[in-house]
Amino acid sequence: MTDAVAPVSTVPKPPVKSLGSWLLDVLIWGGVAVVLLISIDAVDLKNISGVVTNSARIEDFGRDLLRPDFTNWRLFVAQMWETVQIALWGTFLAVFLGVPLGLAAARNIAPIWVVTPVRWFMNLLRSIPDLVMGLLFVVAVGLGPLAGVLAIALNTAGVLAKLFSEAVESIDKGPVEGVRATGASPLHEIMWGVIPQVAPLWTSFALYRFESNSRSATVLGLIGAGGIGQVLFERMNGFEYRQVSAIVIIIVIAVTLIDMLSQAMRKRLL
Repeated sequence: MTDAVAPVSTVPKPPVKSLGSWLLDVLIWGGVAVVLLISIDAVDLKNISGVVTNSARIEDFGRDLLRPDFTNWRLFVAQMWETVQIALWGTFLAVFLGVPLGLAAARNIAPIWVVTPVRWFMNLLRSIPDLVMGLLFVVAVGLGPLAGVLAIALNTAGVLAKLFSEAVESIDKGPVEGVRATGASPLHEIMWGVIPQVAPLWTSFALYRFESNSRSATVLGLIGAGGIGQVLFERMNGFEYRQVSAIVIIIVIAVTLIDMLSQAMRKRLL
């Protein structure tokens, strides 16, 4: 009778890190720890005890928030609906800007002399805060929702263009080469080889940004770009916290409904 052979373990051993790799890890995480320590004063973390010592003020504020005043609910709902329309139109325009920018920024589609300036332009659109861009359009077109639409459109276009380009760069080359083999033009390669692969992902990105823009459009009311944000800041400046509470509740309900709708639409794309 032969002796049983012990099974050989097939569990892969973790790779052994070199000294240089260990030093790099220490440098990175040690640097993060140092930045956290030296920024304690910058973020005023020492005054965190004020959350407890000023509890009486928080209680007064919270008492009003727990008693929302829906006297002007029709106004609040109308302004929230305007905010949703601002976000919808801003996202819609951003998609039309983001598609050509995303294709032009994809390294596997466009030449490097096109990719580089387009990516710089995308970085510029993403780096300018919404409030600054909104203020620019308020000066250009005046107070109202149009300034909010244009601000959201440009900022979101920079974000979507980056996401769209990354999706294009990760496509399967097979369908593109198949279309090319038929003698099709580069435009046909994009239309029939690229777009069908990335369309579901692009739609998912656009829906997600619409959710985010529904919240961002609220903040733009601070500079008079229309929507519920303008009413919210007016009530906050007037210390009408019960109405502030009602507005916040309406915003939460609206954003939740948008999120549910967006999730349902994304599931149909899978």
